[in-house]
Amino acid sequence: MISPSLRRARTLPALAAVACASLVAVVPATASAQSRPLPADERGTPVPSLAPMLKRVSPAIVNISIRGTITERGQRNPLLEDPFFRRFFDIPEQGPRQRQFQSAGSGVVINAREGLIVTNAHVVENASEITVTTLDGRDLKAEVVGSDPPSDVAVLRVKNPPRLTEIAIGDSSRAEVGDYVVAIGNPFGLQHTVTYGIISGLGRSGLNPEGYEDFIQTDASINPGNSGGALVNLRGELIGVNSAILSRTGGNIGIGFAIPSNMVKSVTDQLVKNGEVRRGVLGVNISTLTPETAENLGVKEDTRGALVIQVVEGSPAARAGVKAGDVITAVNGQPVRTQGELRNRIGMLTIGESVRLGLLRDGKPLQITAQVQARDAAPPGETPDPVSASPHRALEGADLTDAPGPGGGVLVRDLVPGSPAQQSGLREGDVITGVNRRPVANERELRAALKDQASFVLAVRRGNALLVLPVR
Repeated sequence: MISPSLRRARTLPALAAVACASLVAVVPATASAQSRPLPADERGTPVPSLAPMLKRVSPAIVNISIRGTITERGQRNPLLEDPFFRRFFDIPEQGPRQRQFQSAGSGVVINAREGLIVTNAHVVENASEITVTTLDGRDLKAEVVGSDPPSDVAVLRVKNPPRLTEIAIGDSSRAEVGDYVVAIGNPFGLQHTVTYGIISGLGRSGLNPEGYEDFIQTDASINPGNSGGALVNLRGELIGVNSAILSRTGGNIGIGFAIPSNMVKSVTDQLVKNGEVRRGVLGVNISTLTPETAENLGVKEDTRGALVIQVVEGSPAARAGVKAGDVITAVNGQPVRTQGELRNRIGMLTIGESVRLGLLRDGKPLQITAQVQARDAAPPGETPDPVSASPHRALEGADLTDAPGPGGGVLVRDLVPGSPAQQSGLREGDVITGVNRRPVANERELRAALKDQASFVLAVRRGNALLVLPVR
């Protein structure tokens, strides 16, 4: 669920439009990038300007008008729910109320020959009629090719497209904080408005826990109607599609977000091909590696990556040899710093695609190749919830005893609901087999291993699965 302070771009009063904008205050070195001479003043002195680039790019940005119907399920008088009351007063059955709505957003032409336009999924949600208006004032009917709410990307198609202009798609992985960027869209219905700023952050996520996010953050002025518009660099390349703003009032406060062009391209390719995004899974439960956990695992404290908490039995990761306690540091040669980045990278792969994983196991680098599979084909697995707890009471609420049978360990016989032990990720029936890579055979050894530990990593056997639980 999106935080109340995060607004998506629509013209509805409760939802503020999203766009990103950035432009250069001084750009004396951009003349060659624009491949045109800079404008000159009356004395012939070159004057820095983005006008040449904007004249080339702006025709690819369109206005999108939406008509549709939404279902309202507001509160009703309880008496109207009573069948006897309705029959007595001859009140007909009443279903959910239908309400017509109109809204507007922006879009970017990515394929002029086929009439393909990318925008936000929330812009075209519940749309029954879509009209695209070009820079020269033509109104064109469009239909939805596919929509992917988790990434907030949708693709439209204009039938029998007349003379459209498409935009060049840039490589968003090369974007850096401090780069100048320009946002083009239709805020408040003001068509083809240009705003400017810089990239103020990269890799932003966590705004919507259910979404796939790797946002470019910008300080551009963003307002309702900019959703789905273009964020371009000084070469006029699309590096992002504007999607959301952070605001308590619905207005711009200088923090906006755009979906990176590399993610947009990956999603649109699948939407055009399949009409939907078919995401694959590895079959691992993960958490972001913290410096404390890295130290406990014998890994350099500055190591960044996703710690494998559990490997689901029979999953692609299990077949490839991934183990609980591994740290995934790269996907297909690209560094992975957090669990969110790993989730995004895997989520953008197609089902059946092979993926190269860079791992650290016992502090040593390792390369493994796995093949992602469909989510519904993956064996069911539990998702540990390693919530941090106070170090001195991390195992409070757990009834522990020596585990019977060969191998030993410490059995978790019972857990108090909501206790620190449960919050650390332990479950009834778990067997603790180690602390910070140090085996423990009984409760006495467990207590000795935990002595004076502010944070630690538990090795746990859960049924036939092995997992690790970072506890702070």
